[in-house]
Amino acid sequence: MGASQAMKPCPNCGHVNRVGLLFCEECGRNLASAVNVTLPTRKIQNETNDASAKATWGSARFEDSHVILHVRDAANPIKLPAAPKLTMGRSDAGTSDKPSIDFAPYGALDKGVSRSHAAIELSEDTLTLVDTGSANGTFLNGQRLVSNQPRVLRDGDEIRLGKLIAYIYFERS
Repeated sequence: MGASQAMKPCPNCGHVNRVGLLFCEECGRNLASAVNVTLPTRKIQNETNDASAKATWGSARFEDSHVILHVRDAANPIKLPAAPKLTMGRSDAGTSDKPSIDFAPYGALDKGVSRSHAAIELSEDTLTLVDTGSANGTFLNGQRLVSNQPRVLRDGDEIRLGKLIAYIYFERS
């Protein structure tokens, strides 16, 4: 087998990939389609001057409450629909998958938010936050979450997806 058959360059970033891969190891572009228009999640560099989160001790119980998510610097908060699981991420014109909570209008692509970044899950009367294998990490009050390991959400907690910062509030009915 010749060298030209053993490696496949990515049409997007030029990275040379092993034969048989469906997606570029470097940028995630679909190698099988030359017309794929999905945008890869931009890898961001951590900066030491980012505002660091402080621990909060709000209630973890939210019975008879509405859940509100307030994106930093956004004019209006997002009232979350009642559901056992809400996916968070950014929509992309190149895929039909849409997250329950779409941060695309908040500059999600530039802030390193993955298309499928994290999820909020309801268990009895407690909400949990789960990183779903995001490229730039999910942070709860400044602590990076381990992928697929749920963490309890409390009223007033800071959630960071890449560099997008939001706060969660439990609003009594």
